[in-house]
Amino acid sequence: MNPQARESFVNVPDTHEIAVIDRSSNAQIASWKTLEATANFPMAVRQKAPELLTAFRRPPRLAGVDTQSGSVSTTVSTCGDADDVFVDDKRDRAYVSCGEGFIDVFEIGSLSRIARIPTAVGARTALYDPDMDRFFLAVKATHGIAAAIWVYKPEGN
Repeated sequence: MNPQARESFVNVPDTHEIAVIDRSSNAQIASWKTLEATANFPMAVRQKAPELLTAFRRPPRLAGVDTQSGSVSTTVSTCGDADDVFVDDKRDRAYVSCGEGFIDVFEIGSLSRIARIPTAVGARTALYDPDMDRFFLAVKATHGIAAAIWVYKPEGN
C-alpha cells in the first residue's frame, strides 16, 4: 500500500465486495460489488498506476480494478485456490500463488499470463520481497515432501 494514499482497500468475500476505507476518518466511503466472481481474498495495489489487482477463487480470475472508480478494467484466468498476489513494479509483473500447485506470472500492462510455474499442491502462502528480488513460497509437509520455504528469483530486468 502506498503510505501517501488516502484510501485503503479491503476484500470482503462474504458480501462479494471490495470496501474502500478513508484512512483519515477510518470510515468506509465506498463499496464495489464483485458479482461476476466470488471468494476474493488476495489483492495488491499497483504503485505506478491507480489500479488494484484482486484474485478470485470462484471462478479463478485475476482482475484489474480502477482505484478511482471501482470499475473492472480487465480479468484473466488464473490458477485455482489463489492465496497471495504481489506486484513487481521493476518488471511490471504480478505473481499469484495458488494452492492448486502453481505460481502464475502476469504482465501487468495487458494482464496476460506469461508463465505458470509448477509448485506443490497446497503451497499457496507466499511473499515477494522486491528489495531482495526473491519470491518465497511456504510448502507444507505432505507425502514425500518436507516442509520448506522454496525461493524463486524472477527472471528479466
